[in-house]
Amino acid sequence: MKKDIHPKFHETKVRCACGNEFTTGSTKEAIRVEICSKCHPFFTGKQKLVDTAGRVERFRRKYAKLEEKKETETTQ
Repeated sequence: MKKDIHPKFHETKVRCACGNEFTTGSTKEAIRVEICSKCHPFFTGKQKLVDTAGRVERFRRKYAKLEEKKETETTQ
């Protein structure tokens, strides 16, 4: 291996927005993340929707009409 071309490897603390911290190895000295395995819906089993300017509600209203049509067609 050539000398002085590889970045330094640090023992790094990773901090999540939920407050969870863990240690790993990285070329960065500190890492901040928005979501981790302690708060991610896939691992916790809880659904957490982040609504940006009512987009989720608008989506649900739009497709609720289609669901109603499907239900009425199948009952007839």
